[in-house]
Amino acid sequence: MELKGPRVKDYIEKFIAEPGKKVRLNDYETGWAQNDKMKKLGEEKSQDLLKEMLEKDRTALAAVQDVLWSSREYAVLIVLQGMDTAGKDGTIRHVMSGVNPQGCSVHGFKVPSAEEHNHNFLWRYSKVLPERGEIGIFNRSYYEDVLVTKVHPEILADFPKKFGTEEDGFWSGRYKDINAFEKHLVRNGTLILKFFLHISKEEQKRRLLDRLENKEKYWKFSVADLAERQFWDDYTKAYEDMLEATSTEIAPWFVIPGDFKWVARTAVAEAIVTAIKGLKLSYPTVSDDEIKRLMEAKKKLQAE
Repeated sequence: MELKGPRVKDYIEKFIAEPGKKVRLNDYETGWAQNDKMKKLGEEKSQDLLKEMLEKDRTALAAVQDVLWSSREYAVLIVLQGMDTAGKDGTIRHVMSGVNPQGCSVHGFKVPSAEEHNHNFLWRYSKVLPERGEIGIFNRSYYEDVLVTKVHPEILADFPKKFGTEEDGFWSGRYKDINAFEKHLVRNGTLILKFFLHISKEEQKRRLLDRLENKEKYWKFSVADLAERQFWDDYTKAYEDMLEATSTEIAPWFVIPGDFKWVARTAVAEAIVTAIKGLKLSYPTVSDDEIKRLMEAKKKLQAE
């Protein structure tokens, strides 16, 4: 497998955080009007168009997953990150609704357990990586360890002092560890697709209020989400640093506009389908001897 990133269509390429370039999230749109065609169509017609695309992508994803599963050449790791309420759960549910559950796994990562905290920060993620033939989805990921821990450095209070906690040495070291980890995965047959669901602070407020105004959504609201909202600027800076340091040629970041869920879900689906198709997989071939045995078995069944 060549060490280069997934092939994507032109209009999806605009969402890639270009490797080696400075990242400023204010430069990335969060709304629905992502190109001149959509602006000309207007919001309603653009929504209809993208929902139609999503349906086609779901059908296409089911087809390419079948080939992925049968060929067992590559694994696919999908990483979803975003601020609270960015829509990670909904994206998984809508984009992956047509795939075979047998070949797909989803892992969400909460606060590390004592055992996980006492291992290296990549340990708990390494244990649940997808096998070749599988699609693995990380709802939050090892990137939390350069986001939450950077905004709340007190989490690392018991970290060995000899490694230092100064900004330059510690965090650049973690970025390098992540890049090396992903390079290792790619070299061993894993296609990595990383999506940052980019929502505005105003949209997060709307979604939080929506949860508080609808009794059926009370369960979704967490006081912790409101507390973390106070660190919006800190998280924005942490995300910018992370995107800049870890968007690479072999595993680039897609900064997906997230204020309108129908835009985000379609963009993610389109990128996944296009990237897996780019692997140019095919069903396993059967040898002439095996075909002969199959035909003999067919004759026996027909003669019963």
